[in-house]
Amino acid sequence: MATTTPDTGVRSAPAETGDSAAPMTHRQIMEALSGLLLGMFVAILSSTIVSNALPQIITDLEGGQSAYTWVVTATLLSMTATTPLWGKLADLFSKKLLIQIALTIYVAGSIVAGLSQSTGMLIACRVVQGVGVGGLTALSQIILAAMIAPRERGRYSGYLGAVFAVATVGGPLLGGVITDTEWLGWRWCFYVGVPFAIIALIVLQKTLKLPVVKREVKVDWAGAFFISAAVSLLLVWVTFAGDKYDWMSWQTAAMVGGSVLLGAVFVLVESKASEPIIPLRLFRNRTITLASLASLFVGVAMFAGTVFFSQYFQLARNESPTMSGVLTIPMIAGLFVSSTASGLIITKTGRWKAWLISGGALATAGLGLLGTLRYDTPYWHIALFMAVLGLGIGMMMQNLVLCTQNQVAPADLGSASSVVTFFRSLGGAIGVSALGAVMAHRVTDYVKEGMAELGPKAAAAMGQGGTGGAIPDMDKLPAPIRTVMESAYGHGVGDVFLYAAPFALLAFLVTLFIKEVALKSSTVTAEDA
Repeated sequence: MATTTPDTGVRSAPAETGDSAAPMTHRQIMEALSGLLLGMFVAILSSTIVSNALPQIITDLEGGQSAYTWVVTATLLSMTATTPLWGKLADLFSKKLLIQIALTIYVAGSIVAGLSQSTGMLIACRVVQGVGVGGLTALSQIILAAMIAPRERGRYSGYLGAVFAVATVGGPLLGGVITDTEWLGWRWCFYVGVPFAIIALIVLQKTLKLPVVKREVKVDWAGAFFISAAVSLLLVWVTFAGDKYDWMSWQTAAMVGGSVLLGAVFVLVESKASEPIIPLRLFRNRTITLASLASLFVGVAMFAGTVFFSQYFQLARNESPTMSGVLTIPMIAGLFVSSTASGLIITKTGRWKAWLISGGALATAGLGLLGTLRYDTPYWHIALFMAVLGLGIGMMMQNLVLCTQNQVAPADLGSASSVVTFFRSLGGAIGVSALGAVMAHRVTDYVKEGMAELGPKAAAAMGQGGTGGAIPDMDKLPAPIRTVMESAYGHGVGDVFLYAAPFALLAFLVTLFIKEVALKSSTVTAEDA
């Protein structure tokens, strides 16, 4: 039974040993939380630190827009595919051991990624990183929920949101500085997170004390395989459709049909598994189903905002990698303020639905406004639009997990938490792949239009500039062609945000139908989902 610590009034989860129950004190919670926050920082840092370095990385490794997109998508793919597995393992094994394993996998992937000699090798290493990051993001939420009752969890979830914001803004800034520093170079973008991960390992080893519930362990490996295969095939189709083959083609039919078939097999396997990766009974709960659907759409908006800004500022506005990070601060400031403030207020009131609805409205408005971007849009307009988007994402991201955790029994905490994270990551992975493909096509169209206006001589000069379909080096292009390219990328990124806005609108509409249930003051729920 959850107890209340006398110094703070915070109800904490019992740290059971055998049949005895000893509550974690507020000090123990904060000590363990420091390790969790550091692990979360490492996870988010690995996703964002490459954003402003990517144009330089892809240029050095001689890749194109497809490689640019897949360096990001590879991490999201492996993170998405493994998140449900991490969640289920957390219900069966030691959460402390699992998060340490996730950190170790992340370190291994990061070190080898820094040694990459080709885009293919880098993408493979990013897959390994993603496996570790999937564990860190899922387990941080799960462990936090195991320590803190839902009513007080809003404040601590706000801390996670704040760390997310700091890592999101700090990552691009740090990546930009590292890339611009001649004696370091972009490879150090992968090495820099290693010390933080090692420190997190040490801190968690010393401070995290959670019960290890002895159960009959039977991991649903078949379910893990089929869900990974279904997601992977879908992302491959989204990435190459319209480029390597037409949207309406036999390849599309084969891949979409194959993904649907694999998904159906996954559902069949889960319905018969004794310990399913994603317990299908969870979706009988209306809140969990709607929160998962909203998270899917939020993921598109969230990752679109963090991935494509670097291309906009560097390729459309000729900013350095460092300045690209600085210029995105308004969005991260909005995310930081809204996630922290909403967490504190939810802890005091126990009410959360208004924040979800407000967040959906703001995210939709922010993306719609960003859809007007052009290469010469005044920066103060961009800053305002980014702040609105950041406020919306901050209000929704953590609170969708929180309202889900409030609906399940402790035995399903890991699975339920990872389900929401899974759908958010899935939305991000599909969004980045699809929007990256859209951007590549739109930029190509805008370049052709611009070249046609310049006349026949532009084609010859373009050949001398040597873009050849790869990410262009703007400094090597003649002035008129450079303006065409900057305009094309500015307009292309604007189109990406415009296409992302309907997904945020869908997230907003879904949250309207979520029934608000006041947050419980105990980690033990009275009703199962």
